[in-house]
Amino acid sequence: MKKKTMLLAIEEELSLDLTLHDVPASLITEFAQKIVKLYYNGNFNNAIQDLIRKTISEQDYVYSHITHIKKPSKTAR
Repeated sequence: MKKKTMLLAIEEELSLDLTLHDVPASLITEFAQKIVKLYYNGNFNNAIQDLIRKTISEQDYVYSHITHIKKPSKTAR
């Protein structure tokens, strides 16, 4: 357990540069106008980080609520 905790602490300290490829300028512009400008005072970096965190949180929520995926039986039609 100690090893895993150390690994997580190291991961949190990493800072990466992000490059977007093949993203339409219109999509970036709309995101900047409707989200970044209004909710993040123009800070695009904070907006992207928050978007990533919220997406991960939503995924965790969905995973925690999936208890069983029922497969159809061969006899049922």
